[in-house]
Amino acid sequence: MKQYSVVPNKDVTGWFVKIEDVAPTDLYDERDTAVAKAEEIAKENKPSKLQILDQNHEVEEERTY
Repeated sequence: MKQYSVVPNKDVTGWFVKIEDVAPTDLYDERDTAVAKAEEIAKENKPSKLQILDQNHEVEEERTY
């Protein structure tokens, strides 16, 4: 199962979409945009799991596709 995550950057001025918790793929200005993109990637690569982290890097939500 592939693992995807949406995490804030150091200053919480942008949001990264990460695959398998390695180097971030893309940086987005808005959290909602990053979540939408990560969701799209996760759905295309089923089975997969998406974790959405808050500004404190704590898991806020977890979705499975």
